[in-house]
Amino acid sequence: MNRRILMGTVSALLTQALLKAQTTGGRKVVFEHDLPDINLKGWSATVVEVSYAPGEASAAHRHPGITIAYVLEGEIRSKVGDEPEKSYATGQMFLETPGQLHAVSRNASATKPAKLLAVLLAEKGKQLTTPA
Repeated sequence: MNRRILMGTVSALLTQALLKAQTTGGRKVVFEHDLPDINLKGWSATVVEVSYAPGEASAAHRHPGITIAYVLEGEIRSKVGDEPEKSYATGQMFLETPGQLHAVSRNASATKPAKLLAVLLAEKGKQLTTPA
C-alpha cells in the first residue's frame, strides 16, 4: 500500500469518526452557572437521592454550601432565592448558593413519582439541611 492511499484512508476514517461524534455522541453542555466566591478548604461533597411520591413536597429549607440538583425522573417544581418558581424536567438542573432559601421543592405531578440527585458541597461537620 502506498503512502497516498494510506493517508487517504486515514483521512476518510478520521472524517467519518468526527462526523459521527458530532451527530451521535460528543460533549454537550447541560448546565452552566456562576459560582459564589468561596474557599473550599475543609469542605466535602455529599450526594443525596431525593424521591418524591406523587404530590409530595419538602418543607422550605436552606443549605450551608452549594447544592447542585439534577432531575433523574419526573418533574420537580422549585423556587430558590429571588428566582421565580419553575418546573425542572428529567435531565434539567438547578443550583442553590450558600444559605439561599429553597422555598418550594415538590413533585409537579399528582400521579407520577419524581426523583432528583442533589450534590451538596459544604464545610465538613455542618448540618447539610436546616429548616427555613
